[in-house]
Amino acid sequence: MFPNSTRTDRQLKPTDLRGILKYVPMFRDHTFVIAIDGSIVEHENFQNLILDIAVLRSLNINVVIVHGIGKQLRDMAKSMRKPISDVYGEGVTDAATMALAREAVGLVSQSIIEGLTHANLKCAITNAIRATQVGVLDGIDQVLTGKVDKIDAGLIKSLLAQGIIPLVTPILCDRDGISLRANSDSVAADLAVALGASKLIYLTPFPGLVIDGELKVNLNLQDLVAVLKNKSVSIEERLRGKALFAIRALENGTQRAHILDGRTNGGLLAEIFDKVGTGSMIHANDYDSIRPAKKKDAPAIYAITKNAVQKKSLVQRTHAHIEAHTEDYFVYEIDGSIIGCACLRKFDDAPGVLEVCSVYVQPFYQNRGVGQKLIAYAEFMARERKAKSLITFTTQTYGFFKSVCGFADAEAKDLPPSRLAETHASGRNSKALVKQF
Repeated sequence: MFPNSTRTDRQLKPTDLRGILKYVPMFRDHTFVIAIDGSIVEHENFQNLILDIAVLRSLNINVVIVHGIGKQLRDMAKSMRKPISDVYGEGVTDAATMALAREAVGLVSQSIIEGLTHANLKCAITNAIRATQVGVLDGIDQVLTGKVDKIDAGLIKSLLAQGIIPLVTPILCDRDGISLRANSDSVAADLAVALGASKLIYLTPFPGLVIDGELKVNLNLQDLVAVLKNKSVSIEERLRGKALFAIRALENGTQRAHILDGRTNGGLLAEIFDKVGTGSMIHANDYDSIRPAKKKDAPAIYAITKNAVQKKSLVQRTHAHIEAHTEDYFVYEIDGSIIGCACLRKFDDAPGVLEVCSVYVQPFYQNRGVGQKLIAYAEFMARERKAKSLITFTTQTYGFFKSVCGFADAEAKDLPPSRLAETHASGRNSKALVKQF
């Protein structure tokens, strides 16, 4: 038995809706690839999932759907008393199995089209993905089993630009028009990489990634790789496959992968917009380019922040001050050069509060997400240090902190008394913001 295997509904509250709003700027125009197991398409919660997808589209989030057919193929084979060579597109696909798979694809695709149409969403099945035969593995011809050979990302993006949801099936054509059966989870991972998707989401009949009987809510990519290399761990094979495909996507640029229960009402939205979520999230290391500052970095930090001081967007800090507080700084480094920095400041009169300050990115690298990663790293470190809140003060980047980074306007009670006094004395009239943990 899996923990939490009974379906529970996750009802949205008004506070949830307010929480969703702060994520809108963060995910606007992003692409999510959603892989739906065939069993989920047949489940009573499927129409609720379609409504969740409609919510994502209303927030200008692009959605690509990939569906499986495992349950339908198995049920058809049983009812017709016909043997099949493979259920999930991972082993040999003989001609008889392919014939049933084509029927199963028709049934599942039509169910999804009907659901999307009912929700007033446009969709299109496309041949933008070309397959090639897997060939011979370990001396065994896989016959009509295929894998992704080429993805026409431009075609898919053109559909998304028109507000059309691309619908991808696990039967793909090769360059000669021959149909091949592919594994839908693998196809979804390849699509996420080709489209530069920020999220790959697997909707499954499992509560999430369950390892040794425990639901893993949040996993670092490196930790998951290490876990799966351990042959003694217990994990259901279908989940192991999804985890491996998630790893492949994250190692090639996808930022997040989610494995969650598609039978839970509201589970998709909760996983994306709730701090806790409902399933498992696997995340790549966003901070490979960020490291704690060293004493020798003080001149570079002083040099790159001097321009911001001249524009009065940062408070002036001398080279000596930066050198004396180097341990509070962290830097964003590319090819050995520091292109951005920030500082995490603590307060003796408010141990539970940290301030992110001196945030600056060199002009050439601005508007490329570097600043957002520096703030995310500051938040990560604040949480690691068990802080209750992260504050910041700004004169020129109020919109960035509030709309992009999810900060809220701070009140006097949110600020350390010493920092509040310092602010009044400076005369800068900075706006104070806070993020509560």
